[in-house]
Amino acid sequence: MSPEPSPTLALPPDWVIAAIALATGLSVALVAWLLSRAAAAVPRQDRLWLDAPPPGYRLVWWPVQWAAHYLRTLLPERPTQTILGQLRLAGLDYALDPAQFVAGCLVWALICAAIGAWLADTFGLAPGMPLLAGIALGCIFPRVWLRDRILARRRQTFKALPFMLDLITLCVESGLNLNSAFAQAVAKGPVGPLRDEFARLMRDVRAGRARSEALRELAARLDMPAVSNFVTTLIQAEATGMSLGPILRAQAEQRRTERFAQAEKLAMQAPVKLLFPLLFFIFPCVFAILMFPIAMKFMGAGL
Repeated sequence: MSPEPSPTLALPPDWVIAAIALATGLSVALVAWLLSRAAAAVPRQDRLWLDAPPPGYRLVWWPVQWAAHYLRTLLPERPTQTILGQLRLAGLDYALDPAQFVAGCLVWALICAAIGAWLADTFGLAPGMPLLAGIALGCIFPRVWLRDRILARRRQTFKALPFMLDLITLCVESGLNLNSAFAQAVAKGPVGPLRDEFARLMRDVRAGRARSEALRELAARLDMPAVSNFVTTLIQAEATGMSLGPILRAQAEQRRTERFAQAEKLAMQAPVKLLFPLLFFIFPCVFAILMFPIAMKFMGAGL
């Protein structure tokens, strides 16, 4: 008895295949046209008077700018002001706006998610966890980087403030006015965020803003008690007509005392911070090195 022939699948007619291919091509062309129209609707940003964006944003600047154009009207007012305050504290308010920062987080989340999915496919893993890990990394890392930048700027400002005040005091006591003293401090002061902020203060004053208002903006951008105290004292001294030399010298001495107190505090915290690595990393290694010869002698003696 001969075996029955296996049934064969009937192929669709040629016109059906051609219609499917034509529909697919038209869909791809329509999506490409819509994306091109959306990209063409994004205006080119004039960055003549703006700072360069950070390196991580510069690598993906075109998609960041494209996404920021459509996110700018969707962001609520309160989160926008919060992000703008953080960018101002980090010294990036002339490099990024809140919409661009959020767009950068989204773009890097998509890039990291794509990398996680590719790694999962390469090593034969389930794509769920690598995909979620990539999205979390892309969203969280820019915020962590922004927070670390703010803390680093505050440390550098706190360290350079006494020296800058000494320069300003020396210039004022030698006969220069306060604007010239600020200009000399910017020219001769140490490189860092404090000198950049004083340079921005001088630009605001030259642009016609009142010096007291520019000083308050300086204190708001840095958001440090030491700078706020200095600005408040300086504005009150100018309003009352007091001599600026002794006041600036007292401010410099107070800031230097605070710096030494902070250094002593960190020095006293060092033994406590070293306790964990001593107990779990250094002491076990030392005990292993000391006990190794004794253990070898016991093993050689047959005990």
